[in-house]
Amino acid sequence: MRTRPLKVALLGCGVVGSEVARIMTTHAEDLAARIGAPVELAGVAVRRPSRVREGIDPALVTTDATALVKRGDIDVVVEVIGGIEPARSLITTAFEHGASVVSANKALLAQDGAALHAAAEDHDADLYYEAAVAGAIPLIRPLRESLAGDKVNRVLGIVNGTTNFILDKMDSTGAGYQEALDEATALGYAEADPTADVEGFDAAAKAAILAGIAFHTRVRLDDVYREGMTEVTASDFASAREMGCTIKLLAICERAEDGASVTARVHPAMIPLTHPLASVRGAYNAVFVESDAAGQLMFYGPGAGGAPTASAVLGDLVAVCRNRLNGATGPGESAYTALPVSGMGEVVTRYHISLDVADKPGVLAQVATVFAEHGVSIDTVRQQGKDGEASLVVVTHRASDAALGGTVEALRKLDTVRGVASIMRVEGE
Repeated sequence: MRTRPLKVALLGCGVVGSEVARIMTTHAEDLAARIGAPVELAGVAVRRPSRVREGIDPALVTTDATALVKRGDIDVVVEVIGGIEPARSLITTAFEHGASVVSANKALLAQDGAALHAAAEDHDADLYYEAAVAGAIPLIRPLRESLAGDKVNRVLGIVNGTTNFILDKMDSTGAGYQEALDEATALGYAEADPTADVEGFDAAAKAAILAGIAFHTRVRLDDVYREGMTEVTASDFASAREMGCTIKLLAICERAEDGASVTARVHPAMIPLTHPLASVRGAYNAVFVESDAAGQLMFYGPGAGGAPTASAVLGDLVAVCRNRLNGATGPGESAYTALPVSGMGEVVTRYHISLDVADKPGVLAQVATVFAEHGVSIDTVRQQGKDGEASLVVVTHRASDAALGGTVEALRKLDTVRGVASIMRVEGE
C-alpha cells in the first residue's frame, strides 16, 4: 500500500458534507485498504466558519473555496454545496489545477454536464456524480458501466422522496394535498419552500441526467417536460383505485420505437398496483430500467438524506482515488448517438380524463365524436349524473400527447362540457 495519502478537499459541510467527513474519519482504515492508499481530508470550505463541526479539525475549515481547489496537492474535490454558482466555477478550477471531482449537484449537471465533462477530459480528470440522482441507490454506475454493452429503451422512476411521501400519504389516508404536505414538512421530508420538489424541478434535473446516460445522448434540463403534482386531488386517487391503480410523480425517459429520438418528462401518472413502482412507499425512491438484453431491472432505496447520499459520494471517492493511483480515468461522457430530444407532443401513452358535463341525452355521443375526430380511441367510459350535473370519466387507448391536447381543447368548446376536471396519464402497463 502507498503510504503517501491522497488529499481530498470538501466543498460544503452541511447535512451531506458532514456525513462525508465523518465516514472518511471513522472508516479511514477500510477506505485505505479498498483504495490502496490512505485518504486525507485536506480542507473544508464553508460559508459560516463559526459553526461547531463535530469531528472536523477547525484548522481545516476555510471560507476561501477557490484557494482550496487551487492548491496543487489536492487529488480529489468533493462538491456538495449545490446550485449553479459558485459550484460550476469551483469545479472547473479544480480540473485546471489537476484535481478530479466528485459531485452531488444534479442542477448543475443537468444544465452544464456536457461542458463539465469536456473540462474533465481536457485535464485528464474524473467527474463522478452517483449521488446526484436517487441518493444511496447505485444507479448511474450500473447505467454507465454495467449496462454499457446493452441497449436501454426506457427508464421509469420515482426520484423524489418528498413527492412520493406526499402522494403515498394521500393514497393511504385519504388526506388532501395540503394536509399531506404539512405532515411532510413537519417530519423534515419537505423544505420550507417545497417548490423544487412538488413542481417537479428536482425530478426533471435527475431525468435529464438519466436520459443522457441511458441513451448516450445529450439531454439538458430545458429538454425535459415538467409538470408538478400540486393539482392532484383525493378524487384523482379515488378514480385511480377504481382502475386498480395508484398515482406517482414519475420521471420517464424513453427511446422512440424507431430509435430515432428520445423523450424525457416528469409528471404525475396513474400506474397499476401490479407494477413494482406502485409499492414504493414513504420517502423512498425506485427506478425501473428496461433494456434489450437484461430485460427489466429495478433499483430501490433511500433517495435522500445525509448518510445515504454520503454513501454514494464515498463510493465515487473510492473509484476516483483508485483511478488516480493507476494513472487512469474512468468513463467520461458518452454522447455518440447525438439523438434529438422530441417534444411532449410526440409522447404516446394512455390518458384518464374527467369531465364535468350537463346531465342530458346526447352528451356522451358528442364527447365520443370529439375523441374520434382527433384520432384518440376510447377504451372505457363511466358516467354519473344527478340534478342536471354529471361527471364523465374517459380512459383512452394509447395516443400522442398532441392528439390528446387537441381533443381536450375541442371538448372545452362544447356547450355541454362545463369543465375538464382532471387529465392524468396512465403509465406502466
